[in-house]
Amino acid sequence: MKRLIKKTLLGLFGGALIVGSLGACSQRGPGGWHAGADGSPEFRARMVEKVGSKLDLDAAQKQKLDVLADKLQAQRAALRGASDPRVAVRGLFVGDKLDQAGAKKLIAEKTAAIQAGSPEVIAAAADFFDNLRPEQQQKVREFMERGRRWGHRG
Repeated sequence: MKRLIKKTLLGLFGGALIVGSLGACSQRGPGGWHAGADGSPEFRARMVEKVGSKLDLDAAQKQKLDVLADKLQAQRAALRGASDPRVAVRGLFVGDKLDQAGAKKLIAEKTAAIQAGSPEVIAAAADFFDNLRPEQQQKVREFMERGRRWGHRG
């Protein structure tokens, strides 16, 4: 049973890390996902509009996508924490030896943030995806299969 819990937590942590990384990598300028918990309303509106046009979403579906974007951004902000995570990781390597207690504490904090916010993110993602038409769901699957943003050149 412990092994299953560890694998589940690792999977959730990895998933949240990937979602946060994708949000960070898709950033093109000031604001957006890098702006923290409040974010850039313009970036979010553009993202919802772009995805909405690619999937041909109706108003109700766009609203569900907006809720999902809110939950993802809140989860990313919770995972990031109050300080720059790069500084926290670099802090583990300042002494002669790796600060194992600090590393365990950092992992525990990140895991707790994932556990706290994941149910809301999963529910919002399910609500959005489950309310798409079959052809829209197929477009989402194809996008995820490609592993990159829509309209990406190169």
